[in-house]
Amino acid sequence: MSETTPMDALFTPLTLGDVTITNRIGMSAMTRNRADQTRVPSSLMKKYYLQRALGGAGLIVTEATLICPQGSQYNRSPGIWNMDQVAGWRKITNVVHLARSRMYCQLWHMGRLGDPDSDEFVSCVRSNVLTRMIKRSTAQPVYGPSAIPAKSRKACFHYLGGTRELGPVPTEIPDPSTIVAQFKNAAIHAKLAGFDGVELLAGNGFLVDQFLDSGSNIRTDQWGGSPENRARFGLEILKALGDVFGPNVSMKISPGGGLNDMGMPLEEAIATFSYFVSEADKLKLSYIVFSRFRPQLDVLPEGKPRGTPHDLLATYGKLVRNAKTFVVGAVTPAEAENLVTTGQVDGVFFGTLWITHPDLAKRIRHGKYIDNLFAVPHLYGDVDVDPKLGYTDYPTITY
Repeated sequence: MSETTPMDALFTPLTLGDVTITNRIGMSAMTRNRADQTRVPSSLMKKYYLQRALGGAGLIVTEATLICPQGSQYNRSPGIWNMDQVAGWRKITNVVHLARSRMYCQLWHMGRLGDPDSDEFVSCVRSNVLTRMIKRSTAQPVYGPSAIPAKSRKACFHYLGGTRELGPVPTEIPDPSTIVAQFKNAAIHAKLAGFDGVELLAGNGFLVDQFLDSGSNIRTDQWGGSPENRARFGLEILKALGDVFGPNVSMKISPGGGLNDMGMPLEEAIATFSYFVSEADKLKLSYIVFSRFRPQLDVLPEGKPRGTPHDLLATYGKLVRNAKTFVVGAVTPAEAENLVTTGQVDGVFFGTLWITHPDLAKRIRHGKYIDNLFAVPHLYGDVDVDPKLGYTDYPTITY
């Protein structure tokens, strides 16, 4: 990035719901796997988020946060279903607010992508060659809209071991309204934790996305079949979140699919997401973020692409009349400035650039180089490796 590139549009305030952010540069949700073993946010996480708040982020969205003990593929992903987790998050929102940033909690249910052998599901007791599986009192099945497993590249389901290309066969959710209630409970906890709002993760192949996609949802009741029925689950969750946070509710969607075995024929994808976006916008959300298709994340089961790439802003942007519009996915600062200047979006989320540059917004504002190298091996941490590496040790600039 040139040191002389002007970036004025990105640094105008923006009202989201009933709060105002100081600029239009958001930090996207990104899994980092640094909570403690009980999924309570750690003191290191507090430092990580504070660094980015001090670095000028107008809005910070947490990493995907589990709403219930439904196992993540990552053993240190944070949760927000109990009061210890609430207390951990409260320490983080306090310092983020002191740094004059705002913070949303991204609410997450993995659905059929859950790990059946995570700590929340089972405890393994090994004796020589004998393994006994003891279900914990908090254990839940791996749930999905229908009993259809996700297909992927070899070893994508890394927690299953070996080179399996098929995820666990999920249990069809008997009554999806029970999961809606879990999302509402998580929102109540998010409010207690001091968040300014919540973002529903309705994309990336997780549970809400699984309900939207006709390939993973073959139900014949009111929760499946037509686009209207497949959108019902996500819309009911948004309504429940609105009961708690009022206008400070948002959602993230990825209509282009590809990730985690998502993808419908283009015509069906457009019909489904057009309905979902139009109906969600009637709920007066604070913002909708469109996550762009990235071919490197397409799972390519059997060597064939799953995604249906199309221009999300041109296709769905015109349907958004009440919420603010954001985009995420390999956006450069120069492109972000152009998108905001031309009115295509109201703001932009950056992902990887925030990982590698804790002071990203300040660098953009002052025209500084964005050139820190990405420590990819430390993205999700690792056993017996200092968790600070590739997390809170990226350098900043003295201004």
